[in-house]
Amino acid sequence: MKRNKVLLIGWDAADWKIIWPLIAKGEMPALKKLIERGVYGNMSTMNPPYSPMLWSTVATGKTPDKHGVLGFIEIMPNMKGVRPVTTNSRKAKAIWNILHHKGYKSNLVGWWPSFPAEPINGVVVSDKFQKVSKDPNKKSPIVKGTIHPEAFTKEIQDLRMFPHEITEAHILPCIPNASKIDQEKDKGLENFAKMLAENTSVHAAATNLLRTTEWDFMAVYYDLIDHFCHAFMKYHPPKLKPISQHMFDIYNQAVVSAYKIQDMMLERTLELVDEDTTVIVASDHGFESGHRRILKMPKYPAAPALEHRQFGIFVAAGPNIKKNEKVFGLGLIDIAPTILHMFNLPVGKDMDGKVALDIFKDPKDVKYIDSWEAVEGDFGQHESDSNEILDDQETMKQLVDLGYIEKPDENIEIAILKTSCDLKHNLARVYLGKKDYVKAKALLLELIQGDYPVYDEKAFEKKNKDALIKQGFKVGDSVIDTIPFYMDLLTIALSEKDYDLADKYLKTLRASDVKFEINTSVAEATILVGQGKIEKALKCLEDAKNKKPNGSIWYQIGKIHRKLNHFEEAKRAFENALKFEIDSSKTHQSLAETLLRLHQYEEAAEHALTSIELVKYFPDAHYVLGEALEKLGDLENAKIAYETAASLKPVEHVRAEKAIENLEEKLEEQRTLTDKAEYKYRKDQIVIVSGLPRSGTSLMMQMLNQGGITVLTDENRKPDVSNPKGYYEYDPVMALHKDNSWLGLAKNKSVKVVAPLLKFLDPQYRYKVIFMNRDLDEIVKSQQKMIGKDPEVLPTRLFDAYKKHLNQVEVWKDKEPGVELIYINYKDVLENSSEALEKVTSFIGVEMNKNEMAKCVDKALYRNKS
Repeated sequence: MKRNKVLLIGWDAADWKIIWPLIAKGEMPALKKLIERGVYGNMSTMNPPYSPMLWSTVATGKTPDKHGVLGFIEIMPNMKGVRPVTTNSRKAKAIWNILHHKGYKSNLVGWWPSFPAEPINGVVVSDKFQKVSKDPNKKSPIVKGTIHPEAFTKEIQDLRMFPHEITEAHILPCIPNASKIDQEKDKGLENFAKMLAENTSVHAAATNLLRTTEWDFMAVYYDLIDHFCHAFMKYHPPKLKPISQHMFDIYNQAVVSAYKIQDMMLERTLELVDEDTTVIVASDHGFESGHRRILKMPKYPAAPALEHRQFGIFVAAGPNIKKNEKVFGLGLIDIAPTILHMFNLPVGKDMDGKVALDIFKDPKDVKYIDSWEAVEGDFGQHESDSNEILDDQETMKQLVDLGYIEKPDENIEIAILKTSCDLKHNLARVYLGKKDYVKAKALLLELIQGDYPVYDEKAFEKKNKDALIKQGFKVGDSVIDTIPFYMDLLTIALSEKDYDLADKYLKTLRASDVKFEINTSVAEATILVGQGKIEKALKCLEDAKNKKPNGSIWYQIGKIHRKLNHFEEAKRAFENALKFEIDSSKTHQSLAETLLRLHQYEEAAEHALTSIELVKYFPDAHYVLGEALEKLGDLENAKIAYETAASLKPVEHVRAEKAIENLEEKLEEQRTLTDKAEYKYRKDQIVIVSGLPRSGTSLMMQMLNQGGITVLTDENRKPDVSNPKGYYEYDPVMALHKDNSWLGLAKNKSVKVVAPLLKFLDPQYRYKVIFMNRDLDEIVKSQQKMIGKDPEVLPTRLFDAYKKHLNQVEVWKDKEPGVELIYINYKDVLENSSEALEKVTSFIGVEMNKNEMAKCVDKALYRNKS
C-alpha cells in the first residue's frame, strides 16, 4: 500500500508579482514544473500580517486569538524579561501534534516558532538552529531544546553555515557590483551573508532529513525572500526617484536572486521526494514591489509589516491534486484542515479554516470532530513552559535590525509593560480583522486608558537615549505610544458608522505629537459622507489625490460618485484605483456594480469574477455576478451566484434570497427576461405609492384606500386648499433615511414614500411600487403655487434635481430584487381611469373595488395643466 506523504514548504513573503515574470524568463523552473503538475492560486493573509502569528495559523488552522501566538516576542514565565516568541506561546495543537497522536511520523525544520522543539514522533530542527553569530570569533553552540530528539544534534550540527563562510561565489550572482560597496557605511553585504547562511542551514537540515529519515509529514520554513525584500526591495526595479543611481546599480538584482535561490533549493528538494508525495509551497503574505514600496519606515510597532501585501502564493501537486489548474479563495487558515483531510483525519469544528476541496481530482467527504483540543492523550507537546530557556540575544538583535521590534528597554519592568501592550494590541487587531468589534474595542479602550510611566531625565541618560530621541520621544512622554490604539478605534468607529465618535478620534490623532505621518484623508472623507457632507468629502479626497494619489483615495472617490449616481465618474475612479492596486477585490466588485448600472453587463461579470478569484468568500461579489449573469440571460448560473452569496453571508442575505425567488419563477415558467413587475400577489407585500411632490400620489392613496387596501397613515397632516381630499401621509416616512424599522407595520398595506427616500426601504420586504408620473412643468407649477410663488416662473435647478431623482428611481428599481414597480401617469388616471385602474389592480394582485376607486377621480382638481 502506498504511503500518504505530505511535504509543506513555507516561503515567507513570496509574491506572484515577482514570480510570474521570472517563470516567463525560465528563471524559476522548479516552481514552474510544480505548477504544471498541480494547482496554484492566491493565498490570502490575515490581520496583522506578522509572520510568527501567521505561520502558527498555518500550523493550527486557527486565528491567533485561538492559537495564542500574538507577536514576535513574549514575556518570560517568571516575569523577569522578554524573549523571542517560543513554542510555548502556542495554545492550540499543530498538524504535527495531531499526526503524532494518530501514530504518524513528522519532521519539522525551521518553523517559526518551533523552539523549544516539541517531543513528537519524528525530528524537529527548531528555528533556533540556524541562528548563529555574525562574529566569526564568537561561538554559537546549539543549545538545549533546539533539536528533538537531542541525540540527533550530533548528526546535523555541522550542517550549519556561518556568515563568514559566504564567499564571492555566493555574492556576485546576486550582487554583481558588490566591489563598489563601502562596507564601513553600508552593511548590506553583512546582512546578505547572514540571511543566506541561515537559509542554507535550514535547507541543509531539510535535505538531510529527506534523505535519511522515514516520515509521513514534513514542514520546512524559509525566511529568505522576506528578509531579502525587507533589506533590498527599495532598490528593486523600477528605480524609485529618491533612490540614488549608485545604490540602485549595486542592489537592483538582490530581490530576484532570493527567488532564484529559493527555486534552486526547491529543485533539490523535489529530487528527494517520490511521486506519491503531495508537495505544497505557500507563503503567508506577499510583498509590495511597486509604487507602494516604503523608503522611510514610519515609527510604528512592527512597521516593516506595512510592506506586506494581502496575497501570498499557494502551489500544490501530488497524486490526487488537479493538474495545471488555478484555484481561488484560499486562506492561511485552510492549510491545516486540508492537510488533515489528506490524511483522512477529521477537521476540528473549532478550526477557522475549511478544507480546500477544489484542489482535489477526487474530493472525499470531510470528516469532523468537535475539537482536537478536547481529545486527551499524547500529542507530543511540552508538559510545561520552562524558565530555563536561554536569553536569545542574537534572535532579539535580528528582530530589532529588521524593525519588527524596538530594542527592549533596559528597565525590565518597562520592557515587560511594552511587550504586554503590544501583545494586547495585536490581539485587538486580530479581533478587528475578524470584525469582532466588541472585543477589539474593549482591548483598545483598556490600552488608551492605561496609567503609564513617562520618560524622565534618568531614562534618557541610559544607553538607549539616542534610540529614544531618534524615535521622537522626549522627556515627559509616556513610554507607551497610544496613537496606534486610536487609529484602530477610528477604524472601528467608521465600520460601525458612528461618525461623531470617529470625528473625535480623528481630532485626537491630529492633535497628538505624532512620530510618523498618518494619512487621514480617507477617514476624514468617510466621516464627512456619513454626516451628509458629500461635496466636502469629495473635495477632501480630490485634494489628497492631487498631492499623492493612491488606490485607497481613488476607491473612496469612486464610492462617492456611485452614491451620487455619477456612474461614469465612478467607473473612471475605480479604474484609476485598480492602476494602483490591481488585486483589490473590493475595487473590482465596486467597479462591477458600477458597470451594471451603466448596462455594461459582460464587463461587470468579468470584474465580479476577478473579485471572486481574489477573495472567494466575498458575498457582495457573488451577488453582483448574479445580477450581471441574470441581465445576460444566463439564469441557471445567476441562480448559483445568488445562492453562493446567500450562503456566505453571516446573516440572511435578503437581496440574494429575493433574487433567487425571482429566478426560480422565471426558470419554472421558462419566461424571457422582463421587468420584475410580475402582476401577482406577494406574501406580506407592501404597496408603496411614490412620485415627486404634486404628482398625484395623494389621489392614488385615496383610490387604494377606497379600493380595499388599508392605508398606513397617522392623518397628522390635514386636508387643505392644495389637497382638499387629504394627504394620506405617515410621519415616520420623513425620517426613513434614519430609521426604517417601522416598515413591518406596512405589510399588506399601502404607504406613501416620496421618490428621494425610496432607496432607504428595508430590502427584507417585498414592495409593489406605484410610481406616479406627471409632466415636470405641471409638477413645478403646482409646487410654486402651493408655496405662494409665481407658477409661471419655473426654477431651472429644481427641474434638474427632479430629473436626477427620476433617474435614481430607475437605478434603484433595477438593483433591488424585492422591488416591482410600475409607472402610472397622473393624466391617464384622470382621463383614462378604467385603463389605469386595471393596470394598478392587476399589478397589486388582489381583488379591489374598482368602482369605488373610480369615484375618487375629480378632474376639477387638475388645475395646473401644462
